[in-house]
Amino acid sequence: MNINYELYKTFYYVAKNKNITRASHELMISQPAVSKSMKILEEQLGCSLFIRNKYGVTLTEEGKDFYNNIKPAIEMIEHAEETLKETLNLSYGTLNIGISNTLTRKYLLPYIKIFNEKYPQIKIKISTSPTFELITQARNGLIDFIILNLPYELPLDFKEIKLKKIHDCFIASNKWSELKNKIIPLKEMNNYPLILIAKKSNTRTYLDNFCEKNNIILTPEMELESHSLVTAFTKIGMGIGFATKDFLSKDLKEGSLFEIKTNPDIPPRYIGITYLKQKQLSKASLIFLNLLSNTKN
Repeated sequence: MNINYELYKTFYYVAKNKNITRASHELMISQPAVSKSMKILEEQLGCSLFIRNKYGVTLTEEGKDFYNNIKPAIEMIEHAEETLKETLNLSYGTLNIGISNTLTRKYLLPYIKIFNEKYPQIKIKISTSPTFELITQARNGLIDFIILNLPYELPLDFKEIKLKKIHDCFIASNKWSELKNKIIPLKEMNNYPLILIAKKSNTRTYLDNFCEKNNIILTPEMELESHSLVTAFTKIGMGIGFATKDFLSKDLKEGSLFEIKTNPDIPPRYIGITYLKQKQLSKASLIFLNLLSNTKN
């Protein structure tokens, strides 16, 4: 049978209300249209579904069986329609973001605050695994998009969008004040105890690749697991650190750290986003990405 869904829906409301007039009010169609629909449905099914009386309608035995079977399907469809409507209106849904711990603290939090204040019903989930693991999660549908440092050697099925230019630099505490206002040849940085983030990080890969292009190999005295540890150990004078200047504005302004200029200078890179090219982003994701692209923090 190829019966129009609207006929099933009309039957559901008539059976639920046991009254054609009340059903027509809920469906917002005329009473004659409801009666005509029920006649067409009975003809197509080949049986009587209702017994008409002056008080309304009563279901036949066939009608009762049909109603009990069709009721869960109609209610499930209406629930799905309502859920979709809530999602499109941003009154329901989840935003799944993949990002590093450092970018979460230093970059993402202000945007999360703005978005949450405007769309409090949207749940926000943050995954903070290494980028290569986040890519796998994105492929498995667990993450909507990834915020990361660029450049990064992304798979061909991922799209890349640059959001914000950032600058990395060598930093030191006042223990190394003789290096202030000087430009140090990059190859001479090995003359000082270097504190670098571990090799698995994107920041370290970017530095090592740049040094390699200039025939330089940096040999750190300490390799640490996070940017915050690099900054902390640099502050207490353990050596010369390497970090993102944009995330150190307070320390640089207060003078607990200062930037060491090098020759050649480290070129800027970007904070960006990536997601599967074939993925259809939700309305919540698109609004959040628009926020990242157009808001200064």
